[in-house]
Amino acid sequence: MQAYTVEQVAEMLSIGRDKVYYLLRTQQLKSIKIGKLHRITDQHLADFISSLEPMDEA
Repeated sequence: MQAYTVEQVAEMLSIGRDKVYYLLRTQQLKSIKIGKLHRITDQHLADFISSLEPMDEA
């Protein structure tokens, strides 16, 4: 399992660092904390991205 910094995730998603912190604060994006540092795992990213995909309307 890979864990990324806030800065790495911001770059991967092409968004600002502040936006990543907002997503963490509102719990739209999950993370693990090591002391005061947030680390976002590849599973956290996958869950976040899948939550953005539109649901099929049946």
